[in-house]
Amino acid sequence: MKYCSKCGGKVARRVPDHDSRQRWVCEDCGTIHYQNPKIVVGCVPEKDGRILLCKRAINPRRGYWTVPAGFMELGETVAEGAARETREEACAEVELGHLFVSVDVIEAGQVHLFFTAKLLGGFAAGEETEDAALFAKDEIPWPEVAFLSGEFALKKYLEDDGRNNGVHLHRVPHGE
Repeated sequence: MKYCSKCGGKVARRVPDHDSRQRWVCEDCGTIHYQNPKIVVGCVPEKDGRILLCKRAINPRRGYWTVPAGFMELGETVAEGAARETREEACAEVELGHLFVSVDVIEAGQVHLFFTAKLLGGFAAGEETEDAALFAKDEIPWPEVAFLSGEFALKKYLEDDGRNNGVHLHRVPHGE
């Protein structure tokens, strides 16, 4: 960050009064520019014992498989975001279950949240998806799973075997 989004003045890194962390602070108007993690929301949709995965048509990790997930939008809940991402990526409607995975992706400044989900009907590849397919639990293409957070979610989903075992926490210290 070089300039203030409020007045256009130059910003510098410093610890503001009554704070404990360095922030970008405008040298002219004093505005403090907080930078906080972005939230990624998704789900693991299942139908008849098979899990819906999407093959990415965009970078990063183009050509790799992932559970439907993406950045949360302002004005929606985490559950609404997970359902929207599933519609966008897999043209599918889901009935969300419980929140079961939280992954801190420290280096990327992100928090990934995943829900269990029941696939309610059909599906197709959305705009950001090259292909969408249902996989039996023993057919998941593990070497081709796009992100560590999605892999963690899939593994915990399979370990839970449909039970609500609370929220599994994971930390990815060096990004994905």
